[in-house]
Amino acid sequence: MDFDFSHIKGKNILITGGAGFLGANLAKNLVELGANVEIFTRVEKNRENLRRFENKLKIIEGSLTNESDVSNAIKSKDYLFHLAWQTDLKKSMVQPSEDVKSDLVGILNILEACRKENPKIKIIFSSAVTVIGLPKKIPSNESEQETPFSIYEANKLVAEKYLQIYYKIYGLKTCVLRLSNVFGEFQRINNPNRGVLNFMIGKALRGEELTVYGKGDFIRDYCYVQNYIDAFILAAISEKTNGQVYVLGSGEGRTFNEVVEKIKKIVEDMTGKQVAITHIPFPDEENEINKRNFIADFSKFK
Repeated sequence: MDFDFSHIKGKNILITGGAGFLGANLAKNLVELGANVEIFTRVEKNRENLRRFENKLKIIEGSLTNESDVSNAIKSKDYLFHLAWQTDLKKSMVQPSEDVKSDLVGILNILEACRKENPKIKIIFSSAVTVIGLPKKIPSNESEQETPFSIYEANKLVAEKYLQIYYKIYGLKTCVLRLSNVFGEFQRINNPNRGVLNFMIGKALRGEELTVYGKGDFIRDYCYVQNYIDAFILAAISEKTNGQVYVLGSGEGRTFNEVVEKIKKIVEDMTGKQVAITHIPFPDEENEINKRNFIADFSKFK
């Protein structure tokens, strides 16, 4: 579908976490649309995703927990896409205080800096559909009661509430997008704790066995990254999204078995090599959130 993104041309944009999977895709698209893009990233962050277009944007090194770093970065910006976050669910349960220090202190620093230095800026926050926990109905929308199952989701939800408070009390323009499973370019294919579809593609390409937990009949909503990039930009330029929370996804559910079988067939057709699939029981420590069914009802955003 073609969208009118002309409003973004010439705008000053800051992306936190811009060297990551989502951030790099967003930065690439915004640069192509003629925006002035700056990326806020940690000094030690790998920037391989930006290599092909790094000369067309500006990189700011700093920490979201440093108030002056954040304050300097947000000045004169029209839009802020906040994507920087600790994304490993298991790590959040092992080191919960670290997530609070980096993620929640970080977003509070952003909100305070915007309130004081740039109150006209608009903030778009990348959240996750898993903040609701186990959905009561499928497809699921924004009316679901939130019952997080991990520190990762709980902190995402707290961040959402911070954004809504600053919208209601201070008039800061904020918008929350809850993303379902995302896959696509720039996502690592060797990370077992994030991006399961890309991880399975990586295993298949390396000739490794594809391991499926349980019966593999749990349903997910897998959505291509470019769909989310379009949604981020649309959410930014629309005044209708101010103060809102949206559930996003493809609106189509697929069992994990379907997805793995499709990966197997495509890789076998490409390489001529056989790809094996094996089923094993869910590990005892596996979070309940990974056993649920989910399909997004994105009609509110549409």
